[in-house]
Amino acid sequence: MIHDVVLRPLRVNEDPRGILVETLRVDWQDVYDEVNRPFAQCYYSMTKPGVARDEDQWHVHQHQDDRFLCIRGQLVVAIYDSRSGSPSAGRLNLFHIGPEAPGDGQFLVLIPRQTLHGFLVTGAAPGTLLNYPTRLYNPDDEGRIPFTDVGAALPEGTPFTWQLVRDVIG
Repeated sequence: MIHDVVLRPLRVNEDPRGILVETLRVDWQDVYDEVNRPFAQCYYSMTKPGVARDEDQWHVHQHQDDRFLCIRGQLVVAIYDSRSGSPSAGRLNLFHIGPEAPGDGQFLVLIPRQTLHGFLVTGAAPGTLLNYPTRLYNPDDEGRIPFTDVGAALPEGTPFTWQLVRDVIG
């Protein structure tokens, strides 16, 4: 796993009325720290089935960590470590998350600042992503880098694309 990425399993409490899931707590020290990983805001986005954010570019923040949670549908979250000096530099992680993802897909994914990331909605339903970033929205910290400028690849050397993920998942 990429250094500083956290994949925190979430407990789904279910009864005949439905479910309750705690999504962020101040005592979850692996994903929350009042000084280094504070809570700044919460937002959600809905993305249509088969759509990636973005199709051919990575997102990157120099000063903000993201905490992604899929509360509807299913997503594949991709994170690529392009940080110089990182013990996991050059590593690519893919996480299949969401209540409709195969297996137990209820996770909070901590995406460290300066790592490249994005997501693709898989399955037939729209995907709803909830994010708890560590800073208030700042357009100056909202970077994009084309996939072709990075060279992220799967372990066997195949260049990463969202189309490749679509082909594998079906």
